[in-house]
Amino acid sequence: PDFSSCLPKYKRDLVQKLTALRQELQTVQPQSGHCRLEVSREDIFEESYRLIMKMRPKDLKKRLMVKFRGEEGLDYGGVAREWLYLLSHEMLNPYYGLFQYTRDDIYTLQINPDSSVNPEHLSYFHFVGRIIGLAVFHGHYIDGGFTLPFYKMLLSKPIHLDDIEVVDPDLHRSLTWMLNNDIGDIIDTTFSVEHNAFGQLQVHELKPGGRDLPVTDDNKKEYVRLFVNYRFMRGIEQQFLALQKGFSELIHPNLLKSFDEKELELVIGGLGKIDLEDWKANTRLKHCTADSNVVKWFWRTVESYSEERRARLLQFVTGSSRVPLQGFKALQGSTGAAGPRLFTIHMIDANTDNLPKAHTCFNRIDLPPYETQEKLAEKLTQAIEET
Repeated sequence: PDFSSCLPKYKRDLVQKLTALRQELQTVQPQSGHCRLEVSREDIFEESYRLIMKMRPKDLKKRLMVKFRGEEGLDYGGVAREWLYLLSHEMLNPYYGLFQYTRDDIYTLQINPDSSVNPEHLSYFHFVGRIIGLAVFHGHYIDGGFTLPFYKMLLSKPIHLDDIEVVDPDLHRSLTWMLNNDIGDIIDTTFSVEHNAFGQLQVHELKPGGRDLPVTDDNKKEYVRLFVNYRFMRGIEQQFLALQKGFSELIHPNLLKSFDEKELELVIGGLGKIDLEDWKANTRLKHCTADSNVVKWFWRTVESYSEERRARLLQFVTGSSRVPLQGFKALQGSTGAAGPRLFTIHMIDANTDNLPKAHTCFNRIDLPPYETQEKLAEKLTQAIEET
């Protein structure tokens, strides 16, 4: 029997989208020839860079055969997977200056505005884009996650004010306040931004003549839109365009039209294995105990989930489908506070017809006191799928 017909028709059916993407990619894969790469483990970054940048995009689409120098490996898929895993660790490592961590948390990356200290940096970003595209094309993953707005930009979708909360909570607060309040005589701001570049204070106009144009209640929406865009692209536009170029040489933008940024994160980064015992052991309980029915039912529901849905639950509550390398004890919040912020289940006094609510800044899920496990499972699944 076809069980999929009994599943609720949620907006996202990632499995179907992925199957369709794989089929599309197979049709553009050259039927003959191989993309052969031989690199040493010791110098994996530089050697891979030199090899990949010499090749044409159509050669990179041929069947991948990777070999580590001095090793006999016949399982080409396994070696390719290991190569991409090791290479992504190197190329995304902030030590090399191409990327930096988003604020203080340890596992989402953004492009480093000061990457130009390496004169070849744009060529390296072109390379990183090719590697991400290569991983997606051949069904492998990159070990390392970017911010959700980064995936949004990769899909050429506009960035909105809400996207900035993960990256800069203080700015998000002040711009939201500006939109929601009458700023008539309070705010003395123009369409320009001051920023510090290598010790020099510089003024950047958000639009031509911006430094002489005051922000008013009539034009504040435009100001917020321009400011948000500036905040994301500040000092990284050339780098991002180089990376996007490399990525689209392997994955044509049309192929990703049906994906949103959360799905793209899973397509590029994979699920990461989620250790349920580690998750339980490092969860805080608020206004409930381990013996509360809601808590027991929550974990039973999570146990019944597939890896993909567990990853989606994690993404729903924390904003990322990846677990830090040190495990759940190292989960960080995005409020800018130092130290870890554990996954938190918070039982709230609310109508049990309501869906659970997530607060990604605090890694917290608010659960109404549902009467049965079935109801909790239904509402939790609906919340993950529909938000």
